[in-house]
Amino acid sequence: MKTIREYVAAASDRLRHAGIDVAANLDARLLAQHVLGWDVTRLLTSAGDVPPDTFPAAFDALVARRESREPLAYITGHKEFWNLQFEVSPAVLIPRPETELIVEAALAVVPALQLFTMIDACTGCGNVAVAVAHERAGARIVATDISEAALEVARRNSARYSVESRVNFVQADLFGDLSGPVDLITANPPYVAERNGPGLQPEVGGHEPHVALFGGGDDGLTMIERIVREAPPLLRFGGHLIFEFGLGQDVEIESLVRSSPYLTLLGLKRDLQGIARTAVSRRT
Repeated sequence: MKTIREYVAAASDRLRHAGIDVAANLDARLLAQHVLGWDVTRLLTSAGDVPPDTFPAAFDALVARRESREPLAYITGHKEFWNLQFEVSPAVLIPRPETELIVEAALAVVPALQLFTMIDACTGCGNVAVAVAHERAGARIVATDISEAALEVARRNSARYSVESRVNFVQADLFGDLSGPVDLITANPPYVAERNGPGLQPEVGGHEPHVALFGGGDDGLTMIERIVREAPPLLRFGGHLIFEFGLGQDVEIESLVRSSPYLTLLGLKRDLQGIARTAVSRRT
């Protein structure tokens, strides 16, 4: 009888052969944990055991999905962000670690005990809005997305962390008919250039929602240009605009924000690899 360890090792080999190299071992283990309903400690301590009779078929089905390059988060239905577990589905972009820079910057500009109003545009699964509301009891947030299917996921995430009374989800193209002034606007907009689509990893280009990825225009900056143009009238004087942008777009972003008569660029936040990812500006 095969042990759990042997099933996981065989799955790792399958994933490596499918082109999933660095993450093959981790993904195989996480899929096994998901099927068994175990945490990592139990899996490691019980890896020499023979699994339940229902395990082989269920595990094989999930490994086959990952082998086809379906994202792990869509298979398990969740993704960690800001130390919170968020429900995800193919209706939403999978939260990335670099997007935590938006949350860090947002928390830095709103004191812990202060009441404040915020708009989170392109909210997706609601990860930024929910994380900020979870950290700041004084937050009153309107979160928008063009996709109603995404908003349904976001509403469930807000309920999961009991912030649904302070986060209102609205279907809108960016800001829609929202009015201000608000203290803070955040956004993780689509910013991938269409020409770069063929070069995306299969997990991204083949599975994540097109509307959440591609920002329009030759440079992918169409949505960001709209944010820089449409956000200032919604911000109070002294309020902040914080948004994410793509790899290699920092020069264009600096120029775009500095050319606005209503915004002062405070800086670009960089990820752990030193790559500029997030712009922080103030309404002037």
